[in-house]
Amino acid sequence: MEIKYRNYNNILYVMLDGELDEHTAKFTSKKLDEIFFSTISKQIIIDLSQMKFMDSTGIGVLIGRYKKMKDRGVSIFISNPSYHAEKIFKLTGLYEIMPKIS
Repeated sequence: MEIKYRNYNNILYVMLDGELDEHTAKFTSKKLDEIFFSTISKQIIIDLSQMKFMDSTGIGVLIGRYKKMKDRGVSIFISNPSYHAEKIFKLTGLYEIMPKIS
């Protein structure tokens, strides 16, 4: 998993590139927490265009970050989901808590 990010106008843009599963979950959780808590932002936009695979562990990682940011009043949005990510987000109802934006 490769994680790229930038902060622009109080919006944190994060791109996840690779697979988010039991093998990468611990690293991804830790890295996202570091990024999220080290920047000041009103919104977080997670780009999933390069997401090749995500399982239930990966879903748990994203829900965990959502809960932490919700407590801080920061909204999370999903952009450019890959075909695989789109299917998972629709199937699980994750767009209810992390809306898809263009």
